[in-house]
Amino acid sequence: MIQPLYLEVQATDVTGQKRVRARRVRMESRMRDLVEDLVPRLDLPDQDASGRPLTYHARLDREGRHVHASEVVGEALLPNDTITLQPDVDAG
Repeated sequence: MIQPLYLEVQATDVTGQKRVRARRVRMESRMRDLVEDLVPRLDLPDQDASGRPLTYHARLDREGRHVHASEVVGEALLPNDTITLQPDVDAG
């Protein structure tokens, strides 16, 4: 059986106000690459209020878990999954 090379997913910000559909996401890419591609498409800030750089991670809505940046897209996501991009918060 031939495995697909791409899948389509939906991404939202934490408020649910901003949504984009990511088409042709390469199955072998890493989640960090997908998140980095989606941040500007969702028009998310790249700095916090103090001017420090922000990084984001993805929460897979279907499983209610955070997806690690090193996970392979094709192993973590299913077609038409929804992920929510959330900023990483450093305590302290």
